[in-house]
Amino acid sequence: MEFFTGALPSLLPKLAALATGEYNLQKGLKGEIKFLHAELESVQGALEDISKVPTDQLPSGDKIWARSMRELSYDMEDSIDKFMMRCNKGGDADLDKQHKHGSKNAIGRCLDFLMQPMIRRKIATEIRGVKNHVIELHQLRMRYKIDSAPTSAIADVDPRLYAQSPETAELVGIDEARDELVNALTDRNDEVSMQQGKIVFIVGFGGLGKTTLANAVYGKIRGQFDYSAFIAVSQTPDMKNLFKSILYQLRKTESINQDILDEWQLISELKEFLQNKRSIIVIDDIWNISHWEMIKRALPDNHGGYRIITTSHILDIAKQVGGTYMMKPLSPSNSRILLCSRILGDKDQESYLDKDLAKVSDKVKKKCVGVPLAIITVPSLLASKGRYVIDWYKLYNSIGTGLENSLDRDNMRKILLLSYYDLPSHLKTCLLYLSIFPEDFKIEKGRLIWMWAAEGFIQCKRQGESLLELGESYFNELRNRSMIQLVNDEYCRVDDMVLDLICYISSEENFVTILNDTMDHVSPSNTVRRLSLHDCPSRIQDNISKKRIRSVVVFSSGNDPKLDLGSFRVLRVLDLQHCNLSNVHSLKYLGKLIHLRYLGLGLTRVKQLPEEIGNLRFLQTLDTSYSKIYKFPQTVFQLKHLRCLHIHVPEVPKGICNLTSLEVLTLMWICNSATIIEPGHLTELRVLKIELRRGCTDDLQKSLAESLVDCLQKLKKIQIVDIKALVDYEGPLDAWHAPRSLRKIKVRSNSWFSTRPDWMNPSHLQHLSILDVYMKELQQEDLEILGRLPALHDLCLSVEYKKLKICPGLVVGASSFPCLVRCQLGFFVPPVVFWHGAMPRLTDLMFTFSVCKMREITGSISGFELGLANLTSLRSIEVRFPYDSDSKEDKQEAMAVLRHEAEIHPNRPRIWRIF
Repeated sequence: MEFFTGALPSLLPKLAALATGEYNLQKGLKGEIKFLHAELESVQGALEDISKVPTDQLPSGDKIWARSMRELSYDMEDSIDKFMMRCNKGGDADLDKQHKHGSKNAIGRCLDFLMQPMIRRKIATEIRGVKNHVIELHQLRMRYKIDSAPTSAIADVDPRLYAQSPETAELVGIDEARDELVNALTDRNDEVSMQQGKIVFIVGFGGLGKTTLANAVYGKIRGQFDYSAFIAVSQTPDMKNLFKSILYQLRKTESINQDILDEWQLISELKEFLQNKRSIIVIDDIWNISHWEMIKRALPDNHGGYRIITTSHILDIAKQVGGTYMMKPLSPSNSRILLCSRILGDKDQESYLDKDLAKVSDKVKKKCVGVPLAIITVPSLLASKGRYVIDWYKLYNSIGTGLENSLDRDNMRKILLLSYYDLPSHLKTCLLYLSIFPEDFKIEKGRLIWMWAAEGFIQCKRQGESLLELGESYFNELRNRSMIQLVNDEYCRVDDMVLDLICYISSEENFVTILNDTMDHVSPSNTVRRLSLHDCPSRIQDNISKKRIRSVVVFSSGNDPKLDLGSFRVLRVLDLQHCNLSNVHSLKYLGKLIHLRYLGLGLTRVKQLPEEIGNLRFLQTLDTSYSKIYKFPQTVFQLKHLRCLHIHVPEVPKGICNLTSLEVLTLMWICNSATIIEPGHLTELRVLKIELRRGCTDDLQKSLAESLVDCLQKLKKIQIVDIKALVDYEGPLDAWHAPRSLRKIKVRSNSWFSTRPDWMNPSHLQHLSILDVYMKELQQEDLEILGRLPALHDLCLSVEYKKLKICPGLVVGASSFPCLVRCQLGFFVPPVVFWHGAMPRLTDLMFTFSVCKMREITGSISGFELGLANLTSLRSIEVRFPYDSDSKEDKQEAMAVLRHEAEIHPNRPRIWRIF
C-alpha cells in the first residue's frame, strides 16, 4: 500500500482472491468484483501518475478525486478483511477451541452457520456500493492522464555513504568557524576568564549546520573539561526531563533519585552541581525564549568555569542572551568539495565529470548558495539520475530561485520537496510514516520496517520473498537519498527540516494525526487513520472516532495510556513502548484487535498476555522485550503469520518451532539449554539475537554454548547473529560454519572464538559489514585476511589479555580494510601499528593501552608511534586504560605521546581518554 494509491496495492490481490476463491458469494457478485478489480487497477495507475506531480501543480479537481479514492480504498479493504476473516476456513473453529465445553463449541458453530447469509449479504451490498462510488468518481473526473516520471530501482546501501559519515560529509568548511568558537570559549591566555562562565549562541537558518558546528566545537574541547553534556531540545520540550537528562550526563557515576524532584528542585540541583566545576554543556535547538529563561536559572552567576553552547534559528532569542555567532553559508570552494563528495563519493574526483555535467553541477552548486543541507540533498538526486545531462538540467530547472533569493523555511521546504517528489511512490509512503515519531527521536530500524510491513507498505511480489529484506532495501534507499540519517547500524533519525516537511504533507493529506500538549483535539469531521500520541493526557481520546484508525503509536514517559482497545475495529499497528501497562486490565480487550499486525509492548511493565492473543491470526510482530512477562500463553505459538518476535524469558518457550514464518527472533535472559535448540527449526530466520543469563554453572554454560552452536548450524539463511553471553566458555563457535549470507556477527563474550575460523575470509563472507568478536589468539596472517573483507565497515576486535597468545607487533598494511569506518581494538599489546594506505576511510578509532606492558616489550613508550598520520580520514580517537597496573603518571605520559601524533595529523582528530 502506498500513500497516493491508498490501500489499492494490498486491496487488489484480495479482490482477485474473492473473485477466484471458493467463497460462497451471492449469485453474480463475482462478475461485479472482477469489474471492480479492473476499474481499480486503472485507478491505481492514475494515482501513481498523480504521485509524481508536485501537489501545488495539480488541478484542485485531481486532488479531490485522488483523496476520495484513497479514503474509499481504505474502507473497502477494511470491509473485505472482515469478510475474509469470518469466511476463512477453520478460522472460527480455531477461535472456538478456546472454549472449555463442547456445548459452547456447538453453539458457536450454529451461530456462525446462521450468520453466514447475513455476512454474504453485507459484503455484497458494500461491494456494489463501492462499485457505484467508483463509477461516480470516474464520471466526475474527466481525465486521468498525467505525464509520468520514471521511478528509481531499489538499491542496496550506496557504498560511497560509508566513506561519508556525518563528520566527513558535513564538516566541510567548518574548521574556521570551529576554531573561532574554540578560542572564544577557552581563552587559554587568561586564567581568570577560564574560571568564569561563558555562553555562546549559534544562530542560523535550518540546514546551515548549527548542530554540526556545535558538535565539532564540543568534540574539540570536551577533553579540557571535567564534566560534559549534549542535549537536544524539541519545539515543545518536557523541561523536567531536559534537566534530568543534563544531570544524568554530568553525573554518570553518581546515583541520584531524580524522579522524586520537580522542575525547580532539579534546577536547584543542577545549579549547585555546576558551582565551581569545569563543565561544558551543549543545548541544541532552542525554540522559545521561555525555555532558555528556565535553563538560565540553572546556571551559576558568571563563575564556576562552565561553558554553554546553544543553537537556535531564532535571532531574537540570541540577542537577549549575547555572545551570538551567526552561521555563514559555505564558500564556493567548500560548496564544490561537498557537492563532489555527495555526487562522486570523493571531493577530488570532479575531473571524472565530462564538460557538460561539470557545467550543470556548477549551476546546481550556485542554486544551493552554500546551504549544507541543500548541497547534501540535491546532489543525491543528481547521483540517482545517472550521468545524463538532460536529466540533470531538468532537475536544475525545477529548483527555481528559492534559496538564491531568500534563506527562509518555505524555500528550504521547496528544495526538499524536489527529493520527495523524486521518490518512487512506495518510498513516499514509507517516508511520510516517519512523521509519526517525535522530533529528535532515535528510530530503531527494525521497529520501523515491521511497522511498514504491518501497514501494508511492503508488498512481497514473489513466492518466498522476505519482508525484512525488502523493508531493509526501502530503508537503505531513503538513506542513500539523504532523507534519513543513520545514528548507528540499528538506529536512524530525521533531520528537523525533513521532519517539518513530512509533518506538513501528512497533515495536509490526513496521513498521520499527531496529538501533543499543544494540539490535543481533532475535529469530529476528520477521519483519523493513524494516530500518534506524544505524552498526551488520556482525555483527548474522547474527541476521536476510533473505528477507522489503523495505527496507534504512543510516546509516553511511563504513563498508562488507558486505551479502550475494544473500540478500535481495524487497528493494524499498536505500539505502546515505555507505557505503564502494569494494570492487569490494560490489555483486557486485546483479543478483539483481529486485524492487528504489529504489537509493541517493550518496556511496558506488562506481566501477562491474555489467552485471547491467539485471536490475532494476522499478527506479524510481537515485541515484549524488557517487560515482566515470564510465561507465554500457548496460543501465541498458533500465530502462523508471525515474522518478528522479541521476548525476555528464562527459557525458550516450547512450541516456538511452530512459528515457521519467523524472520527475526530475539531471546533475552536465557538459562535453559534444553529448549535453546528449538529456534534451529526456524529455517526462514534471518536475524537471531540471544542473551544468555549470567550466574550459570560451568556445566550449564557448556551445555548452553553447545546447544546454541547446534541451533546455528541449521540456520542456512541467517544474516545477523548477535550473542551476548555472560558465560566464560572457550571456543564454542569454532565448530560453527557460517553461511555466505552472513552480514553481521556480534559475540560479546570472552574467547568464544579461539582463533579466526577458516570461513571468516573475503571469498566466503562478501557481505559481512559488521564484525564484533573476541578471539583468544590472533596472528598477523589473520589480521591480513580480515583486512580483505570487501564490505566490512565496522570492526570491534578484542583478545582476552589474561590468556594472551597474541603475536606482538601486528600491523595493518596498505590497502587493508578499504571500507572500514569505525574500528575498536581491545587488549592488543603492543597496540596495532598502521602503515601508509591502511584503512583509508576510517573516521573513528578506539583502542586500549597498557603502559606497563608496553615498557616490558619496548623498554619505553616515548619513541613509539602507532602511525595515526597514515589514517587519512581519521577524526576521532578514544583511548581506554583498563589495567590497574598503570599509574596516573603512566597514563598522562601515554596521552602526551598520543596527543602529539594527533596534533601533527592533518585532520587534527579529537582525542579523549576513558578510564
